[in-house]
Amino acid sequence: MARLERLRVYPVKGLDGVGVEAADVLEGGTLARDREFALFDGDGDVINGKRTDRVHDLRTDFDPDTGELAVVAPDGERERFDLETNADRDRAAAWFGEFFDEDLTLERDRTLGYVDRREMGPSVISTATLRTVADWFDEVTVEGARRRLRANVEVGGVEPFWEDRFVGEDAPAFEVGGVRFEGVTPCGRCVVPQRDPDTGEPIEAFRRRFVENREETFPEWADEDAFDHYYTMMLIARVPEAHRGATLRVGDSVAVVD
Repeated sequence: MARLERLRVYPVKGLDGVGVEAADVLEGGTLARDREFALFDGDGDVINGKRTDRVHDLRTDFDPDTGELAVVAPDGERERFDLETNADRDRAAAWFGEFFDEDLTLERDRTLGYVDRREMGPSVISTATLRTVADWFDEVTVEGARRRLRANVEVGGVEPFWEDRFVGEDAPAFEVGGVRFEGVTPCGRCVVPQRDPDTGEPIEAFRRRFVENREETFPEWADEDAFDHYYTMMLIARVPEAHRGATLRVGDSVAVVD
């Protein structure tokens, strides 16, 4: 049976995600605590993995209930910041600024978060897709694929590339515990998936190998015209306004609908 296998949010954009058992859909259509915070430089540009591989040098954890961010630096230094308070957000910005050698601010958006596609919503992938990607590379485990691709919603009990069916002409929608998801676009990938999430070391010829395998295994039942290229993996979805404010829970049933 198709089910919501995992929920994952990324409280500080570009840093480690955390698994949660439940997440509210915000009024902006994204998940609570997902990319709620982001580090910006003086030009208004965000610090993330696309910009610098130094994000992989940091290990972070976040408590969604308290808003506490824990950070471990490469030299073993440990810090904790209460991101619910302005003073600690400023202290965190100064600490990260010193680490990245930039003058940074830590900003917050509770209604939408600093997602890349601000008019869209959660990202979706199946567990079977993650297993398939891990099989393509000797260097990648399933958990490693999960951390490289950074999806919010992981669906179990379905076939690989299940999420590809929700884009294109006459594509259906799906519901998670009665919450409707509509496919918007396949997710074109950046440089981040090629890097080891712990070390930042890239896999040689990752993009070429990925594209070759993606083309070879592209499902016959997906609308290929909806994909600009084969360096895509994961669905970017939209939750209609009528379903926002609902709560998703791990274990919720998943069903394809018209």
